[in-house]
Amino acid sequence: MIAFLTALSGIAWTVVYVEAIRIGFAQRTYALPVAALALNMAWESIYSVWGLANEPGLQAWVNVVWALADLVIVATFVRYGRAEFPSWVTRTVFAWGTAGLFATAFVVQWALVAEFGFPQAARYSAFLQNLLMSGLFIAMFVARGGPRGQSMTIAVAKWIGTAAPTIVFGVHEDSPFVLTIGILCSVVDVAYIALLARARAHPEAFRDEGRHAEVTRAG
Repeated sequence: MIAFLTALSGIAWTVVYVEAIRIGFAQRTYALPVAALALNMAWESIYSVWGLANEPGLQAWVNVVWALADLVIVATFVRYGRAEFPSWVTRTVFAWGTAGLFATAFVVQWALVAEFGFPQAARYSAFLQNLLMSGLFIAMFVARGGPRGQSMTIAVAKWIGTAAPTIVFGVHEDSPFVLTIGILCSVVDVAYIALLARARAHPEAFRDEGRHAEVTRAG
């Protein structure tokens, strides 16, 4: 059962990344909330290197694949992301803000490693940033005035990809912290899925802010 849940989580998250890449280039936007994307990029790159050096098993190589996928998603943000922001976000502000955000994500991940050590930091940070991502998906929907740049596939796969390790670490390994954060993730994920389902059933109830149109700004 544990092996099945671990594999299920790995497959589900791979689906999230592949679909995010597809939507990013197809709709000329980015499909993962950028703050969560920065934390994911930091997490997967750090634990890929650590895993290959210390626990060179399947999960370490999966982390490498996810880190490479994150790089492609980051590329969609760099290429298309500025159009999602207000006009005062010039090219210079966007570039420095992006660099600062990703640098901050790495600092946070290393601070967690310094506090808890690699195995525990990996687990705690993974669930906390999952909860952040869950909330930011809803914030993305609100900011864009609808489901543009999002998909039910990402929403459901993200939910499954988080729920499976919640059972492994929260229930099987009896971690109250993981179980609590995992349950909160599921609650918010299901709310997001319901929001996307409503948008699909009643598209007239949601409007697109139109921020993705081509803009010309001094930079």
